[in-house]
Amino acid sequence: MKSRHTLIGSWIVLMALSAGLATVAGAKTITFESLLTEMVDRDRIARLPSPSYTCKQASSYDRNSTEPGSPTWWANADRSYFVRVEENAGRKEHVLMDVKGPGAVVRFWATWHGPGGGPFSNGTMRVYLDGSTEPTIEGPMADLISGGKLVGEPLSYSVSPKTAYRHRGHNLYLPIPYAKGCKITYETDVLMDLGARKGEALYYQINYRTYEPGTVVESFSKKTLAQTKATLDRVGKMLKENDRRMPDRANEDNLTARIMPGEECSLRIRGRKAIRLMQFRLKAQDLPQALRSTVIKIAFDGAPTVWCPIGDFFGTGYHVRPHATWYTDVTGDERLSCYWVMPFRRRARIVVQNLGKEPVELAEGKVLTTSWNWDDRSCYLHAAWKQWAGIKTQSNEKARDLGAMDLNWVTVKGQGNYVGDVLTLFNTANTWWGEGDEKIYVDGESFPSHIGTGTEDYYGYAWCKPEYFESAFHAQPSGDGNLVPGFTVNSRYRALDAIPFTKSIQFDMELWHWAKTTMDYAPTTFWYARPGATWDVKPDPAEAKRRVPRKMEDIVKPRLVKGAIEGETVAIVERTGGSTEIQNIPHFGWSGNRQLWWRLGAVNDRLIVEFDVDQAGDYDVTLGITKAIDYAIARIAVNGETKIDSLDMFNRSVVATDIKLPTCTLKQGKNKLQVTILGANKDAVKSHMFGLDYILATKQP
Repeated sequence: MKSRHTLIGSWIVLMALSAGLATVAGAKTITFESLLTEMVDRDRIARLPSPSYTCKQASSYDRNSTEPGSPTWWANADRSYFVRVEENAGRKEHVLMDVKGPGAVVRFWATWHGPGGGPFSNGTMRVYLDGSTEPTIEGPMADLISGGKLVGEPLSYSVSPKTAYRHRGHNLYLPIPYAKGCKITYETDVLMDLGARKGEALYYQINYRTYEPGTVVESFSKKTLAQTKATLDRVGKMLKENDRRMPDRANEDNLTARIMPGEECSLRIRGRKAIRLMQFRLKAQDLPQALRSTVIKIAFDGAPTVWCPIGDFFGTGYHVRPHATWYTDVTGDERLSCYWVMPFRRRARIVVQNLGKEPVELAEGKVLTTSWNWDDRSCYLHAAWKQWAGIKTQSNEKARDLGAMDLNWVTVKGQGNYVGDVLTLFNTANTWWGEGDEKIYVDGESFPSHIGTGTEDYYGYAWCKPEYFESAFHAQPSGDGNLVPGFTVNSRYRALDAIPFTKSIQFDMELWHWAKTTMDYAPTTFWYARPGATWDVKPDPAEAKRRVPRKMEDIVKPRLVKGAIEGETVAIVERTGGSTEIQNIPHFGWSGNRQLWWRLGAVNDRLIVEFDVDQAGDYDVTLGITKAIDYAIARIAVNGETKIDSLDMFNRSVVATDIKLPTCTLKQGKNKLQVTILGANKDAVKSHMFGLDYILATKQP
């Protein structure tokens, strides 16, 4: 965990970071040093940018995604796509990005694997500035982005450190300014053939600014890092420690109360000020539910701009998961803090409302404010939360079965800056939920200027990895539900990569799951906007009141076959080969979501299980079984009498099905069901599997 600073200390004026340089606000020249200073100036993001710029993204997204809503719009081969391939000094270089005009690269994310999934070939990355034929930056990509060759942590790092290097998300937040243009290329001897799923795979996202024409930018050079070492070290230290020191003259207001169900407490602040810290600690008998059902509402100058469950607002969802970022801090003693600067002209009202069924104690509530020079670029902070509870996903196991959907997280009309989001979800399948790409449309674009390569890539990690990580601008406080049923929360906050909009911004995210299942999915979005902005996410008390899931069955209600003997409960008497285990997967429709799974048997192997009935007699017996691409052909017998000579359980997709046996004569007490493997369908994968969902035995009159 990063160290946490005391909340009130001596104020460090950010101007000290750029002593002797032009200040950023109203600056005539954009420099590497001014961008570093801007990165750690929380005030800057609360105003419209000056000089103006646009923020866009170059990425390896699948180029088959050509038109919103088309059959190929959710294409998922988001690797090794480039602007073009060109010859430079006898080298074959793949162009990742090529833009003209004054600007700056402000975020670079990448991940990779080599031919056949093997080690990354570590090809050469080159950055050409201002039309030069000689690269300003050159070296192995891994070394440049996260290996410390350019700069060390926290501006250059990889997440998921417990995994292989190639299976990490690699992040570079070092700004690279340029006066006339920037081209980034990649050279390797073993590049993937597009769509062939062989060779090397390179996934990348590059966020970059383009300044308004006439803006003077001092380009990055090989001498820049050495010349600005003092500033670079100070900024790196501030980001690593998430520097939170407050002005000595900050005003403190407190808000503590016992909030009964349906009631609220509030704090009013008057003056031309800015909130710089909000800190709360809740106590409740059911804290996870309280974190969701207790909402924070903020109105600035009479205009409501924030409505959000308190846990989601602070980036921890409905479980306290300690972590720290540049804008949030969640501690092990359940203290929630945020450091968004929230300016207003005349007054602010902060409300904490209990929508739950039990009392909530606001054990601590602290708000720090300072004066603020409100001007025609000042903006209100906005936060909006929405939830798709019980949303049904589509299986995307085959390319032709693409069933992703674009979910609109928020659409804002007005002028402002998009600055971050938090995604809280509960997965209900034993597989990855987040293949979906972000698609961000700015000022009415018909095609998104930001289109990504996967949800985990957007949040700075890679390959679905569930490991905890925290950094200044993104975090995974919990990845428990990434590959198995459970809770996950991801956050991304923006500084230099904030997205300005002058008319509108539409943020969509694909929900692209590997399973056909049901899940809870709740994003919170953050943006600054000038007074008068509107957005399409409305307060939703009904969803905030909804009971948060603690286990898979809270979302996916299992099918239950009344009177059945569940396959996972029967006793195994004999197994001559292979192995057995209990499968627990909700989206196949098994009774109780479980089955007894026999796999990797051979021809003539047998499995015998016992089941009980209360009375002897003739019975109608139905077996709940599974059919799939790797299931066997088998003979079914009851008490030594063959009931089905040959049952082919091959199917190209996994389905739960019922098989009615001819009348069975059963004994009081224990009876035996025997399954003998005979072989496999000619089109089947020869794994010779069998799945027993249930046995339903009904005595005949």
